Amino acid sequence: MSVDTQPLLRAEGLRRHFPVRNAFGVTTHTIKALDDVSFDLRSGETLGIVGESGCGKTTLGKMLAGIHKADAGRIHLEGTDITSLSVEERRRIAQRLQYIHQDPGNALDPRWTIGRSLDEPLAIHTALSRPERLARVGKILASVGLPESHLDLYPHEISGGQQRRVGLARILTLQPRLVILDEPTSGLDVSVQATILKLLRALQAEFQLTYLFISHDLSVVQIMCDRIAVMYLGRIVEIAPSAELFAVPRHPYTRSLLSAIPRIGGRRVTDTFTLEGEPADASNLPSGCRFRSRCPQVAAVCAKQDPALGPGGSAHQAACHFAGETPGGGHV
Repeated sequence: MSVDTQPLLRAEGLRRHFPVRNAFGVTTHTIKALDDVSFDLRSGETLGIVGESGCGKTTLGKMLAGIHKADAGRIHLEGTDITSLSVEERRRIAQRLQYIHQDPGNALDPRWTIGRSLDEPLAIHTALSRPERLARVGKILASVGLPESHLDLYPHEISGGQQRRVGLARILTLQPRLVILDEPTSGLDVSVQATILKLLRALQAEFQLTYLFISHDLSVVQIMCDRIAVMYLGRIVEIAPSAELFAVPRHPYTRSLLSAIPRIGGRRVTDTFTLEGEPADASNLPSGCRFRSRCPQVAAVCAKQDPALGPGGSAHQAACHFAGETPGGGHV
């Protein structure tokens, strides 16, 4: 697919902290879910966001979709600042930017038929007549591989894979440019996963879509994404073209993730790179590099200086003082 050089979406210094309060309503500490996240997403591209649970992937997706508000930073869509929009302005943006939840079944009203769920976005966001809405719903339903007879069914009457298809159809009715996919294959059998991934590729080509693909499954991300951003404790620690990141990972955390991918036969370059311990508390981050307590390359500088993502302007960037060096050393 052709990818434009100008960014469709630009995130600059995004931050989101969640206060934690005690029984008396007093804030006791703050969870730093996102902390200075910046990246560009080009039209026609699929950018993968990966990392362990709790790294901030879903928070980032929901912030871009307007579900969470940014504490700091800016979000630009097609050159327009959409960071702080009114309800009415956000409703207009929804026609260009859509978010698909991790569990599409929960996103569908169990009391509504599939037909009503697909018609609702068009009734709210467009001025189409009833016959025009029905025609578009029928076309989109066929595009995701479901028969028209499904319009009269309820969410509990269809399978998980079919619910994924309905979720895709629901957002495609508005003809968006950017789709945020949050764990689109989680909880599905391997064969169903393959079908959904093939469908996502076909829909991207048919509707000229741009994807932000959030997943913990690196094998899936490798297949689907043009570029990959690796997140750790609220920050992007490495971003690179997919093939380059898998061939030459520069950040020790990325190498640890790649070493965990199952492989039948042969060995990976990162097979001897293991990751120990648990991530630091997001409400009480260590000084310097937030990965240093788990890193086999750690040195004194890691406790003093928080490495920036760099070098600036490069297609392959890593936030590590020793990016690309052979693992070694001990904990500070």
